[in-house]
Amino acid sequence: MHLTVVSSLDALCRQQACQALAAAHPGAVIVLHDLLENGRVIRRVFARSGPLEREETLLEHGCLSCTVRLDVVPTVERLLALGEDHIIIGLPPAVPSSTAIQALKRGLAHEFTVDAAVLACAPDALEDHIWDHHTLFESGFTPVPDDQRTPGEFLIGDLQFSDTVLWADPELVPVDPEGRARGLQLLRELAPHADITEDAGSIRQGRHDYAEAAGRTALGAVRVPAGPSASPFTTIIQRVRRPLHPERFRHALATLAQGCCWLRGRLWIAAAPGCRITVQGIGPRVWLENTGPWLADQGAAPSADRGADARLDWHAEFGDRGTVLAATGEDIDPEEIARLLTGCELTDAEMEAGFAGLSDPFGLTEPNEAGSNETGSNETQPTDPKQRSNT
Repeated sequence: MHLTVVSSLDALCRQQACQALAAAHPGAVIVLHDLLENGRVIRRVFARSGPLEREETLLEHGCLSCTVRLDVVPTVERLLALGEDHIIIGLPPAVPSSTAIQALKRGLAHEFTVDAAVLACAPDALEDHIWDHHTLFESGFTPVPDDQRTPGEFLIGDLQFSDTVLWADPELVPVDPEGRARGLQLLRELAPHADITEDAGSIRQGRHDYAEAAGRTALGAVRVPAGPSASPFTTIIQRVRRPLHPERFRHALATLAQGCCWLRGRLWIAAAPGCRITVQGIGPRVWLENTGPWLADQGAAPSADRGADARLDWHAEFGDRGTVLAATGEDIDPEEIARLLTGCELTDAEMEAGFAGLSDPFGLTEPNEAGSNETGSNETQPTDPKQRSNT
């Protein structure tokens, strides 16, 4: 029993992608879910012969995760029980494929294989979405007012988790050829692991590797292209071993993030030396999170089940402690990034003086209940922390 999961930012791209997949796999059943205002879910199921059902469900708590858990999963379970061999799931717009696949793994009684996690998107709109400072609700992509994610946050997250990008140009929207070419270059830089295609028939079945996808999306994970970029977009990576002075790093962060489509990595900050701090900057928004203690502070050594990053970056003296930062964007100066980060490192005298008395401008000394503390999110001043609600 095989599943293809299709995520998207908007319904137009999802519709085109699902139509193309249906044509490429005529024996598959198509399941589309849409979440409307006030928790109303519309479910439509199609087969080659035509529509099979259309149902409406009113959820008590109308959120995207509840839609997946209470309607998507039971629908797929029912279809699998009826003997359907291939189901193409068109998720509600802005629902991450990782959320859906996790719920399916927990909730389905039948054995199944996720053949592909497909992100459907229009390349010529990619940059605009990444730099959109509005929330998904404000931009009209979700009916959930409490969803504080930006369009860029959704897209970057699903680009990392998905194994395939199916680029779709909705017929209602005129295509900008130059924007599309630029968007495809950016897609290849942001998701070097993914197959990027406009041909649904060329999607390789059985390619999805859940463990690898989860590793790419783990907080603080750094994955970079294997070779030099041939596009205007590049990715640079910078490592420093000593802890960062919190105030110097606070002042440097705005410059580090400037012009980056995507900034990510993990930080060793002297004000919270026992805490593994992750940084994420997508378009105009930058935030830091406390993800708990370093492995070295837990007396743990790197191993296969503790993540590739810890094994690759383990240091004889510091263990996994250290700063690793990757930046993707246009016209990024690696020497400037290196100079800024090196200037944030503690000096010999500061190392000898110890970390006591250093201020914590980010408020990162304690993780939150979920194991992380999101503290920085500000479109106009990235280093000015602001509490951000989880979605």
